[in-house]
Amino acid sequence: MKTFFLPYQAKWIQDTSRIKIMEKSRQIGLSWATAYRALRKAITHANTHVWICSRDLQQAQLFLNDCKSFAAILNQAYHEQLLGRASNLRTVLRLRNGSTLTLISSAVNAQAGKRGSRILDEFALHEDPEALYNIAYPGITWGGQLEIISTHRGAHNFFNRLIEEIRNEGNPKQISLHRVTLEDALDQGFLDKLKAKLPPDDPRQAMDAGDYYNFIKQSCATEKSFLQEYMCQPMDHSDSLLSYEAIQKCFYSEAEDWRQTSDGVMLMGVDLARTNDLSTFVIVEQINEMCYLRHVQCLKDAPFDQQESVFDQLFHRFNVQRVCVDQTGMGRQFLERAQKRFGDDRIEGIQFTQNTKEQLAYALKAQVDRQMVRLSSDEELVTDLLSMQIDEQGRLTAKHGPNGHADRFWGLALAIHAAQTVSIGSCAAETFSLPSFQGPMQIQRLTF
Repeated sequence: MKTFFLPYQAKWIQDTSRIKIMEKSRQIGLSWATAYRALRKAITHANTHVWICSRDLQQAQLFLNDCKSFAAILNQAYHEQLLGRASNLRTVLRLRNGSTLTLISSAVNAQAGKRGSRILDEFALHEDPEALYNIAYPGITWGGQLEIISTHRGAHNFFNRLIEEIRNEGNPKQISLHRVTLEDALDQGFLDKLKAKLPPDDPRQAMDAGDYYNFIKQSCATEKSFLQEYMCQPMDHSDSLLSYEAIQKCFYSEAEDWRQTSDGVMLMGVDLARTNDLSTFVIVEQINEMCYLRHVQCLKDAPFDQQESVFDQLFHRFNVQRVCVDQTGMGRQFLERAQKRFGDDRIEGIQFTQNTKEQLAYALKAQVDRQMVRLSSDEELVTDLLSMQIDEQGRLTAKHGPNGHADRFWGLALAIHAAQTVSIGSCAAETFSLPSFQGPMQIQRLTF
C-alpha cells in the first residue's frame, strides 16, 4: 500500500472508525483513495452494501469510475446495472460475492430506508448538509461506516460545525477526524505523484514543492479562497455581497439539465477584457419573472475579432433577444459594431462607473436573495459570485487574479439587467430600495 498510496491516503484507507471525516484540500486524491477502500471492503466482506453520494450524479459517476478502475487492477469481475426511473436513477456495481456499490442521488430522501455503509463525498457542497447527515447516519445502525469527505464551504456550513464540535466540544459523536492541507500533501509526496500523470511539457514538471504551492496560491481568486480551497480554513462570507447559502438555494437540482433551453426569452450579458481579466459571455433565459442560467463562456487574452466571433455565434445559436454589454474602454467599439450588425434596440451598452456597478450588483443580489434566478453549481462561477466584497467604506471590491476579476459575476449581472425593461443610462427615473450590508440602499432605475 505504501508504494501505491501516499501516507495521508493510506491512513484514511486504514481507518475503520464507525464515523470518520476528512477535512481536505482540493484535488489531492482523497476521493480516489476512498473509492479504493470502498471496493476493497466490498471484495473482502461478502454481501456488503456501500451507498455513494456526491454533490451531483456526474461527480458520483467519477467516483464509481475509480471503483471500476480498481476492480480491473484487482482482477475483480463486476456487473453494472442502471436501476430506477428517470427522476431517481441509480447505478449499481454488483460483485460476485453479493456485495454492491450504488450511486444514489444527493437528494436527502434518497438516503432513507437504506442499510449499509455511506460515503458522502463533497459533503459541504450539498444543498443541506445537516439534513443529509441526519438521514444518512441511521443507515449504519445495523453495521457499516459513515465516511464524510469534503473541502470547506464557509464557516457556517454544517461540515465546519461538525469539525468545530470535534475539536472544541469534546467530540460527542466520537468521529475520527483527518485533516490534509495542500502543504501536508506536498510534504508527503503529492507533487511526484502528480508529475507522473502530467505530460512531459507541462510547466509544473519543472516546479518543486514550494514553486507548486505558490503557483496554486497565486492562481486562486483571493487569499481567502486559497485558504478555504487548499488550506482547510473555512471562509467567512460575512463581507461578501452574496452569501454562499443564498447562492446554494439558487442551484438547479441534480436532475435538471441547466443548459437545456425552453421557450423563454433569451438574454446575454457581456463583460469584456483584452488582457489580465476574462471576457465573459453569459446567457440567461427568462420565463415569466424567473431567470435561468443557460451558458457561460470565458475567453482569456483573446483578440478582438475572436471575441466578436464568439458573440455572434452565441447570439444566433440562442436566438438572443437582448444584450447588455460593458462598454467601458474597449467595449465601446465592440458595442458600436454589434449595434450595426444586430440593431441598437437589441444591444445596450453599460458604462461601468461606481454607481452603475452598484446598481447592477445589488439588482443581482436581490434576484439571488429572492431565489428568482437558477444557477449551476460550477465552482468557478460560485467563486466569482463570492469574490464580490464590500469594503469598510461600503464600496464594492473584487481582487484581480489569474482567473479574472469577478468577470462571471459581472457577466451574470449584465444578463440579469438585460432581463429588465429599463436601462442604465444618463437620465434618472424611478427610485427604489434594496437591502445592503450597511442598511437600505436607494437605487435609481435609469433610462436613456
